[in-house]
Amino acid sequence: MRIGIDISQVAYSKTGVANYVRQLVKHLLSIDTTNQYILFYSSLRQPFSLSDLNLQPQSNVSLKKYKMPPRLLDLVWNKLHIMPIEKFIGDVDVFISSDWTQPPTTKAKQATILYDLIVYKFPEETDATIVATHKRRLQWVKKECSMIFCISESTKQDAMKLLGIEEDRLRVIYPGI
Repeated sequence: MRIGIDISQVAYSKTGVANYVRQLVKHLLSIDTTNQYILFYSSLRQPFSLSDLNLQPQSNVSLKKYKMPPRLLDLVWNKLHIMPIEKFIGDVDVFISSDWTQPPTTKAKQATILYDLIVYKFPEETDATIVATHKRRLQWVKKECSMIFCISESTKQDAMKLLGIEEDRLRVIYPGI
């Protein structure tokens, strides 16, 4: 199986989202040497290599890096919802998106990681651009993702209550220590 994962959030190295993505990928790759992993990374200013994940090169892992600003990807993927991820990383069976953008896919099943729903619960406490971006992204998540990984039972409950997502599409994967 070919699995694509958006790891762009690791550019924000001191955030909880970056730590979650970094550890998830690191541990997933340490236990699975059978599947092929294509890691998608986009940042205009932050360079990145597999060593940033504390990974040694592996034959089942490739990294696709692009220099695009997050606002451009928000426009292309969250607003216009064009340019499938396969145009960037090639054919994959599954694509796992992360915090900021929700690209369309051509054939791949889609999954995403849901950290919290602060933009719905406390929009006045969050920058308006972040609120708008996440609300656009979450509309596509609701429509297109077969699986949504929640970082807590509370986030899972919020997804059901605030977004109306069915429980069978939600799985809790707690952050590691």
